[in-house]
Amino acid sequence: MSPSIRDIQQKKKKSEKISVLTAYDFISAKICDEAGIDIALVGDSAGMVMIGYPNTISVTMEEMMVFCQSVVNGSKKSLIVADMPFGSYQFDLTLAVTNAIKLIKLGCHAVKIEGGIEVVPLIQRLTEYGIPVMGHIGLKPQTTILWEGYKVQGKTCDSASALYNQAIELEKAGAFSLVLELVTKEVSEEITRSLAIPTIGIGSGPGCDGQVLVYHDLLGLFNNFKPKFVKRYMESFSLNVDAVKKYKSEINNGTFPGEEHSFSMSVEELMKFTKYLSVLKK
Repeated sequence: MSPSIRDIQQKKKKSEKISVLTAYDFISAKICDEAGIDIALVGDSAGMVMIGYPNTISVTMEEMMVFCQSVVNGSKKSLIVADMPFGSYQFDLTLAVTNAIKLIKLGCHAVKIEGGIEVVPLIQRLTEYGIPVMGHIGLKPQTTILWEGYKVQGKTCDSASALYNQAIELEKAGAFSLVLELVTKEVSEEITRSLAIPTIGIGSGPGCDGQVLVYHDLLGLFNNFKPKFVKRYMESFSLNVDAVKKYKSEINNGTFPGEEHSFSMSVEELMKFTKYLSVLKK
């Protein structure tokens, strides 16, 4: 059974860390379940690691719905949070609510929205309708990279103050938790101390209430680049390449498929078939 929003929030009160990992399909969702991951985040990073887009901006609402449905089908124990993709919530409040409802109707338990003060009205509206919202500040891949690139946030007093105030306002608006991406550890720790809701860090130091990584980064499946904050627990890309090379080699040298991978007719049926062919070829 999936944990509830209250269960996740209780972890902070009990000083228990929260594990979050992205999932994009049936198998990654099942792996998250088996590993006991608290929250499976269907991230818009799917656009990069699953489709091959150069960034997260290109992924569409329709594509996210396919990823979300796949994760819902594979997950039974994790809380499922769906990223709302760029363009699905920024420009029209009614459309934003409609899109959030679509993700919830698929079976997701909550949605995640990037933004600071500007998304407060949307978070308020969604929570009024009973839709749980995870906020996201610091580096916001959907928009920050357009202005600054991938840069650490909260390195100056002005930046730190802005992040702190955004966090307070998002909690007041009703967000049940808050992602802090690429935020200095000092600012992350202060925000975490000041909020009653859990903080989930990515590249924001150990002081957050939980941590999130991209599934393909953790397993070493995405090797285009490696951010400093990523810890690889496997180098799966090279292992997969080696396995596929071995498969190709065994096809070429005739060792695959072997007898153990093949099926046979009964002797009686083989005799009948042989007789049929002999008659046919006369």
